[in-house]
Amino acid sequence: MVAQNGYHHLLAHGIKPSMQRVAIMDYLMEHRTHPTADGIYSALSETIPTLSRMTVYNTLRLLVEQGAVQQLSIDDKQAHYDADITLHAHFRCNQCGAIYDVPVPPMSPAVAADFLVTETHLYYRGICKTCLQKNQE
Repeated sequence: MVAQNGYHHLLAHGIKPSMQRVAIMDYLMEHRTHPTADGIYSALSETIPTLSRMTVYNTLRLLVEQGAVQQLSIDDKQAHYDADITLHAHFRCNQCGAIYDVPVPPMSPAVAADFLVTETHLYYRGICKTCLQKNQE
């Protein structure tokens, strides 16, 4: 499978590429840390001085609406964004706040036969391996 860049990912989701949109999509595809809008703005504003927070928020809204990224509500305070739109769950560490991708088992054939699933949100919360190790030291 050939990796897509942000430009082609936008086109594949019916989004007209602009310099700012491509930069935001590239950032999401390269940084799998589930960043917030403010985090994306902070990371990109140094290299794109014309970028505004409003542009980042509007672009993320468009990306979510067009199915190019997932918006996560795993954090009660702010939304996070994920360029991986395949079926997977998320784990948020209660200590460090990091968000990790977690595989999910396939839906049982009995459930799949009775429902047309168009969206799934599965969140786990707890303490990540790194924090558990730090707590034991």
